[in-house]
Amino acid sequence: MANCKITVLRRTIHRDLMDEYLDEARGTWDRCQAFDDGQVFLIEGFPLRPEGFCDWAWADIHKDVMAVMFGARYPWIRQPGTAITCCTDGLRPVVFKVERVD
Repeated sequence: MANCKITVLRRTIHRDLMDEYLDEARGTWDRCQAFDDGQVFLIEGFPLRPEGFCDWAWADIHKDVMAVMFGARYPWIRQPGTAITCCTDGLRPVVFKVERVD
């Protein structure tokens, strides 16, 4: 099993959906504050959630991390040993690049 690097590619926001669906009493929301664009997490050995990584995001992407660490090849991704994945926050999703590090 290889090691893995997770890079935060982009923190997105869907203000149009927020305007349509969020209760005004919830206040103003911004991009996810759990991560910074470009932030990197390294995983060595069995994929346990990296320290400081959002629990919800980890639950969403850990299957892709495991697949990459165990040699998966996604044919639609140009770089072998790489996956592009995201958390499932419909209003403020975060996009990650998962890379196998040999």
